[in-house]
Amino acid sequence: MEPLAEDDTRSWTEPGIYTVAPGVYRIPLPLPNDGLRSVNVYAITNGTELVMIDSGWALTEAREQLAASLKGIGAELGDVSQFLVTHVHRDHYTLAVALRREFGNRIGLGEHEETSLRLTAQPDAAGVNTQLTLLRASGAEALVDELRKLFGDRPPQTELDMWEMPDEWLKPGRRTVMADRSLDIVHTPGHTTGHVVFDDAAAGLMFTGDHVLPHITPSIGFQPGASELPLKDFLGSLHLVRGMPDRKMLPAHGAVSPSVHQRIDELLEHHEQRLARTAETIVAGATTAYEAADKLGWTRRQRKLAELDPFNRMLAVTETMAHLDLLAYQGRLAVSTVDGTKHYTLP
Repeated sequence: MEPLAEDDTRSWTEPGIYTVAPGVYRIPLPLPNDGLRSVNVYAITNGTELVMIDSGWALTEAREQLAASLKGIGAELGDVSQFLVTHVHRDHYTLAVALRREFGNRIGLGEHEETSLRLTAQPDAAGVNTQLTLLRASGAEALVDELRKLFGDRPPQTELDMWEMPDEWLKPGRRTVMADRSLDIVHTPGHTTGHVVFDDAAAGLMFTGDHVLPHITPSIGFQPGASELPLKDFLGSLHLVRGMPDRKMLPAHGAVSPSVHQRIDELLEHHEQRLARTAETIVAGATTAYEAADKLGWTRRQRKLAELDPFNRMLAVTETMAHLDLLAYQGRLAVSTVDGTKHYTLP
């Protein structure tokens, strides 16, 4: 499998190894769902050393695809000295854990992901317990019952075995990743509390993980460790990166794009419009996040909430709560809690 040039005529999910810049390669790996379909991981090499940004999901198919792709640059899985992971979600982290057990590669993960990682690995906690708590506060008890039937009260042992601590908790700042290359680690909370992006100033590249994606808006605050105002964190992180020099965007899902700034501007506009629409649902009579989500459209096709599968309904309702909580923080709405459910009204 020889490296291919990035080509707009190909789907970004098409298996292979794609040259992004000298010594930098994009490798799409499969995911076991119909939503995102693939995750991009990135190989950085100087011909002697090899570092990966993100690793993929611990699936046999993903491992085989990564091994086949690395052969295109004369490398093997055991040649990876370290995985630098943007955030703790399984499609970014867990294949690194599986490969470390086999080859001893090192793993680095943002320091603020520790709480979520420890909660994920607990045998007595369902993987979506935090989200179920948020759903109850959203007035979505029926959806809670549906998700409990779907996921159970305890994750299977095979799920728990996917999680281990990293070798290094990454802190913001300059980090040497190989003899002739350094990356700046930038803490970008929002999608998760500990999400980081990696800025390669010398090459004009930014590995944006799920913080900035070219075609979709990342979910907000989907993690075991709760965040008080995840949308506030996310918008603050967007402004932080927007204030840095523009880079070519190397995202985790979607095609490589020429400008991080351009996409950030689109995301900021999207969320400002979404905040306005969410406030309008309260004017129209909604009082809870569940009721507000039911009045909003979802995906580019503006689907109804009831048309989504239970997992995506959960994401929709908790994201609506994130918007409502930010509106309340900004003084544009008032919020009160009655019997554990948050109610939003005009101030």
